[in-house]
Amino acid sequence: MQQDFTYAVARIRFRETKLLSDTDLNALLMSSDVDAVMRLLRDKGWGDNTDCRPEELLALEENKLWEFINETVDDISVLNFLLIPNDYHNLKVILKCITRDQEPDSMLIEDSVEDAKTIYKAIKSREYGDLPEYMQEVAQDAMTTLLQTSDGQLCDIIVDKACMEHVYRLGKESKSDIIRLYCELFVVAADIKIAIRCANTKKKLDFIRRALAECDTLDVERLAQAACEGKDEVIAYLGTTEYRSAVDAIETSMSAFEKWCDDYMTNAMKPQKWEPFGIGPVVAYIIARQNEIKAVRMILSAKLNNLSENTIKERLRDMYV
Repeated sequence: MQQDFTYAVARIRFRETKLLSDTDLNALLMSSDVDAVMRLLRDKGWGDNTDCRPEELLALEENKLWEFINETVDDISVLNFLLIPNDYHNLKVILKCITRDQEPDSMLIEDSVEDAKTIYKAIKSREYGDLPEYMQEVAQDAMTTLLQTSDGQLCDIIVDKACMEHVYRLGKESKSDIIRLYCELFVVAADIKIAIRCANTKKKLDFIRRALAECDTLDVERLAQAACEGKDEVIAYLGTTEYRSAVDAIETSMSAFEKWCDDYMTNAMKPQKWEPFGIGPVVAYIIARQNEIKAVRMILSAKLNNLSENTIKERLRDMYV
């Protein structure tokens, strides 16, 4: 039986009016210091009416988002494609902490599909069969790699590729056009970032192939070959794809490209503003809210590190509202 999102969409339409606008972000950016930013955010309803540090505020807002979604959507498993990357993040943290004899608690993301403590316990005892089925092989492979090579980067690409393939698979299994689009763009953005980094660090073809994940709108083999030959070849290949608008951003910096990725996703989601039913508005709202939190994090970081307003303006994402 297909889930009815009418109630969720109605509540989200109200919540959308509370999202920060470009004007709001500019006001935050023009604030004199961190304390002034925090005061403006509290005036906008951020936080819980108690004094807290910037990172605590951001974590609280992320938790508030998922609490709202949990109480609004009957079966949140339809949104696993948004949460599953947090599970793979937690997996990487747990693997590295166990091999370094550290505790992972402060680095784990709470909003995830699986309980991070259960994952930690299974890997700590090497009981990989106690892990979710999709995580068993990748966890064992990554742990073996860490123990044999102490290569954290190789561990990362093993887990990251498994994450990309998982998100891509969830997109393929979905009947929702917007979920399929999101999952495709998630993998595309990750593949391009990997290709650029591999080109810049002159990685060998076998390494690049191992890191990239298949998707529909990029020829991953051509991308791998291009990355092996250098950044200019990656740019040349992308110029032949529907992502040619990313080229200017890539030539500017990785920060500019990451902004391009988020803006591209935001613009792809904007038509959901006019969708009265279905999961689309829910997905679009979550992405908008996460981008909002990301933008506020950038502004707070800029104030803490005395970065210029122009520097941070170049990195701020387009807002959904």
